[in-house]
Amino acid sequence: MADTALVDRHEPLWKRLPVVVQLRRSTGWQRAMLVTGVVICALYLVVAIAAPLIAPYGFGQLQSADGQGFPRTAAPSPEHIWGTTVGGFDVFSRTVYGARTAVLVVIVAVVVSITIGVILGMVSGYLGGWLDRVLVVVADAIYAFPSLLLAIVVSIVVSGGNSSYSGGIIAAAISITVVYVPQYFRVVRAEAVRLKNEAFVESARVVGTNPWRIMTRHVLRNSTRSLPLILTLNASDAILTLAGLGFLGFGIGPTSGAEWGYDLSRALSDVASGIWWTGVFPGVAIVVLVLGVTFIGESLNDISDPRLRARRRLKQLVSRKQAAGTEGAAA
Repeated sequence: MADTALVDRHEPLWKRLPVVVQLRRSTGWQRAMLVTGVVICALYLVVAIAAPLIAPYGFGQLQSADGQGFPRTAAPSPEHIWGTTVGGFDVFSRTVYGARTAVLVVIVAVVVSITIGVILGMVSGYLGGWLDRVLVVVADAIYAFPSLLLAIVVSIVVSGGNSSYSGGIIAAAISITVVYVPQYFRVVRAEAVRLKNEAFVESARVVGTNPWRIMTRHVLRNSTRSLPLILTLNASDAILTLAGLGFLGFGIGPTSGAEWGYDLSRALSDVASGIWWTGVFPGVAIVVLVLGVTFIGESLNDISDPRLRARRRLKQLVSRKQAAGTEGAAA
């Protein structure tokens, strides 16, 4: 173990990056799932960043540059490759801009929820006492609520009927944040309770190290190893929660931004008329993005499994013995 750690510290920086480390540890289907998930998420990220360059029209544009209005519920054509909605919006453009909305909301929600959950969990687990009991009760109470219902209530309170793009993103992100903070809080708190009695923490406390320094330098570093797995699982759930908010009418207005859930809700009435393109493409966009994030989460879960690591070491050992046997026979 010490030799392995020594080798790892002397490896190039790019080999120690999070995604690269998991790729090197993965094998077989785990590696295929991880690569597929990373490629899908990277593609959505590129689409979100370059949405104005990819989309032929704006997300709320209803007429072309020459002033001619778009037809309503028009089938896919060279002018509108994915057709138009009942409101006259270009489906392809709204789907592309919807990727930007989804990526922004998920990033903001995950970053804020991790920050709040990790800090509260670390403080609660390390300090204990009445503060720990209060935070645990609050976290359990929040965790007991249905996630979508809680997100709807928080969205109503935060947005106050504001359907602007920035206001809608902030409202949706805060709604999702409130749902996921208790999960990060529980994980970090449990690790902090375990780590505060370890020998290295006791040694730091004996030499008079500041409690905040102990929490940030020793406890935090060793209590966040399982967070990447929880992050990916929550990110996929956050995409569905955002779509649910938009589907129920608590998301972003159609003239303020593009959101896949809202487009799906407007496409429900089109299904009976045989107008399939208004709902298929936003729905497929949601499914593919959730699938990509889920692939990453499942592969990380398999990679963190000690049985997989033991199987990989056994496979390497067998390969080395076979190679040594082949060389001996040849000699």
